[in-house]
Amino acid sequence: MDVVDVAPEQACPIAPVVDIVFSRWTTPILWALHTYGRHRFVELERRITTITPKVLTDRLRQLERDGLVVRTYHPEVPPRVEYEISELGRGLAPLFAALADWSVNLGEVEQARQEYDAKERPRGRRTR
Repeated sequence: MDVVDVAPEQACPIAPVVDIVFSRWTTPILWALHTYGRHRFVELERRITTITPKVLTDRLRQLERDGLVVRTYHPEVPPRVEYEISELGRGLAPLFAALADWSVNLGEVEQARQEYDAKERPRGRRTR
């Protein structure tokens, strides 16, 4: 198959992984469940303080659908639901560890941004 014959979405083999794992709230949820273990909904909500209950519900459902999170319903009074990272989700641990290691470079990223923003832009031309 020629490179020309490859659909753009298939040209990069990690693009689907990035779409699944790095959507807005997926990473903090998976990190919390991997690092701190099983959580009830309210516990996750307290740990990830900037997420809304609706978004947390939606993300947990999607993660369960993707096989990255396991939801366990306990039929007691009152009912109890717990979430934990699945074996499939645990397989992402080396990726998260590598990203955590790379985070030492964030100071350089911030410096590069400041230098870029400080440059005078030519008038009349739009930059992207």
